[in-house]
Amino acid sequence: MTLKIDGIVSALRSSRSALSRTVDPNGRVLDLPSPREVSEAVSGITSSLFPRRYGGAKGGLNGELDYFVGYTLGKALEALRAQVVRELRFTASLNGNELDDGEAVALSIAQDFADGLPAILDILYSDIRAAYDGDPSAKSHEEVLLSYPGVKAIIHHRLAHALYKLGVPIIARIIAESSHSSTGIDIHPGAEIGGSFFIDHGTGVVIGETAVIGERVRLYQAVTLGAKRFSVDENGALVKGLPRHPIVEDDVVVYAGATILGRVTIGRGSVIGGNVWLTRSVPPNSNIVQAQARSETFDGGAGI
Repeated sequence: MTLKIDGIVSALRSSRSALSRTVDPNGRVLDLPSPREVSEAVSGITSSLFPRRYGGAKGGLNGELDYFVGYTLGKALEALRAQVVRELRFTASLNGNELDDGEAVALSIAQDFADGLPAILDILYSDIRAAYDGDPSAKSHEEVLLSYPGVKAIIHHRLAHALYKLGVPIIARIIAESSHSSTGIDIHPGAEIGGSFFIDHGTGVVIGETAVIGERVRLYQAVTLGAKRFSVDENGALVKGLPRHPIVEDDVVVYAGATILGRVTIGRGSVIGGNVWLTRSVPPNSNIVQAQARSETFDGGAGI
């Protein structure tokens, strides 16, 4: 006795075709970026940035490390370029366009991304130092690099953000969500984040697409930098791309559970206390805390 699935296959095909956009008007199948292959490329790129710590590279000579980095990075970038071609062709098809020069455009994007890696590494070093300096339990820079979820999240974000700016938002989002699933930290790749950034503990942190974060900012777990409301057009559809998330200026600390919503500005040097709900801008050097709980006793019916 065997299961009967022919009808189910047919029904699934009908349901799939109602939403599927992976076949262009000429009937050609469009390959989407592969999350698995994107993740493998990111792993190779990360190994190239930190060859001894993440890549497991052996040997103490610069020549040996350079060979490892060159081989690993070249392989990873070629894998990434192939995924960029897929996204570019898919996006062009959605817009009703042909993409005859997809290979050349993807190569240019991959090269621009590669050219930016030294600057990304420099800012990541500032993030690692911020994590070490900001946590009294940290014993070494290597410890925070290898084990802190906030550091892992910002590594992925720096790479995803660079690709987002280069015009491949699907791949950028795949990278961001891969990090989100393993760290519990949700950073949209569009968010602008300055150097020396530290997320302590991290679980439940949410940073929206249009958030702008300055230098030397520290967040704790369960902080949300979100949108207060979403604008809609005359048809009721969401208007995308509008600035709707907070601006957090330099040297701000936001403690656990705080929620900051809307295009508000948190002034430089401010401290936002735990579990604060904030939907307005605050000037530099503000100290925002919850209202104090009030306890009252009513005896003999007094106050009723």
